[in-house]
Amino acid sequence: MTSTRRQFLRAGASAAVAGSLLDPPLSRAAARERPNVLVIVIDTLREDHAFGDRARTPNIDALTREGLRFTHAFPSAMPTVPVRNAILSGRRGFPFRGWHDHRGLLDSPGWEPVRDVDATFTSALHRAGYWTGYVTDNPFLGFSYPYRRLRRSFDLFVRRGGEIGGTDKGVSSRELHHWLHPAIADAHNADRLRRYIANGHYDHDDSQSFAARVFTSGAAALRRARRHQPFALIVDTYEPHEPWTPPQSYIDMYGSRDWRGPELGTLRYGKVHNWLRRSQREAVLDRLRAIYAAEVTMTDRWLGVLLERLHDLRLERETVIVLVADHGIFLGERGWTGKISVALHPELTHVPLVVIDPERRLAGRESDFYASPHDVGRTILSMTGVRPPAGMEGADLSAPFRGKRLPKRPFAYGGYRNSHYLRDGRWAFFADNRMKQPHLYDLRTDSIEGNDVASRHPHLVRELHERVVEQAGGRLPYYRL
Repeated sequence: MTSTRRQFLRAGASAAVAGSLLDPPLSRAAARERPNVLVIVIDTLREDHAFGDRARTPNIDALTREGLRFTHAFPSAMPTVPVRNAILSGRRGFPFRGWHDHRGLLDSPGWEPVRDVDATFTSALHRAGYWTGYVTDNPFLGFSYPYRRLRRSFDLFVRRGGEIGGTDKGVSSRELHHWLHPAIADAHNADRLRRYIANGHYDHDDSQSFAARVFTSGAAALRRARRHQPFALIVDTYEPHEPWTPPQSYIDMYGSRDWRGPELGTLRYGKVHNWLRRSQREAVLDRLRAIYAAEVTMTDRWLGVLLERLHDLRLERETVIVLVADHGIFLGERGWTGKISVALHPELTHVPLVVIDPERRLAGRESDFYASPHDVGRTILSMTGVRPPAGMEGADLSAPFRGKRLPKRPFAYGGYRNSHYLRDGRWAFFADNRMKQPHLYDLRTDSIEGNDVASRHPHLVRELHERVVEQAGGRLPYYRL
């Protein structure tokens, strides 16, 4: 660990957070009294890899020691685009009423642009005198036509391409097949991997990785933002979303050095038995988990570059920091791989969420409040003393910093495509929106959610579904895709 990182971990904070809610616009002089904001969004980051022992994440660990960690954070609307909409708007998103397909986005419920750009937390901050920036390689927010107006709402929007699209030139057959395990070798995966490798070529130099590009661009944006304080900067990396081509040094942290087969540069979405023979499963899934953990560690390494810059610019004492992910991914658990909307278990739905107060109040503490990415906007506006736009539904997660209680939220609920879920201290429930194939797990006796008891408790299943319907404001929509 570098000396600057050690200093960052020990750093105190002296900047005061404005406590009153004031109506914008403010004068620049008044705005300068408010803290800066840095939001870090990491795609496809499982909670048990960010905080557990599944992957080495020293920089995320450092942030956790400095902030308040929410141990029960679950997205209200999934996956990629719906979660980012929720972060920006402070609204749940689910149920996806009135959805239709949008050019440049996936043909999937919830994939639509932010409906009111003026009502995002970043627009509210901009009206209150903040300089705003967004750095990302997210192919949808960064490049799709429906997000053009959102991109224009920032003073600086930096987009780094590469994960999707681009050229397929300059990749040898040998290089491609090094990452194309026979179990995933089809035309679609071959084409996507070829383009991914061509756009990055980082398997021997992680400084060319997409996480490195985003976080180094974020570090450059911080230097620019420093001249325009107060600022609000979002740095949003698409890694460790698949495909994956981490350097061997990262893989060797987790995988057997005796592995001789081609690597798993990606995976198939669905049941494991549909793409792996029984004799293959243990070895291939172990390698798949090693590859994913390697990508998580590599992403964390480049997050450290951003945090170093924050320290070097002496901004950490004046900045609210939030770390959040959008969703996880199945790596063979429960017989699934990929992001599966009909299997809303914690491997997919449990996400890391940490809020850091400039004064380091409650540093290293935990809360079991049912937090969600849609709480981020209201939390930041509260910590900056800016009135939230009408319609924000999120909770203010910063209340404990002021010695106040969080609001009552006895359960988490939300949805993904045509499915919905609810979790509380006793039960984990999910089903499709027509209530076909419901699933129910008793968390007191089955914390790993391995024993589905839905058939034994039909009245409880109906009650939990009706609770979601009540919270959602009526019958849940179902789209035939």
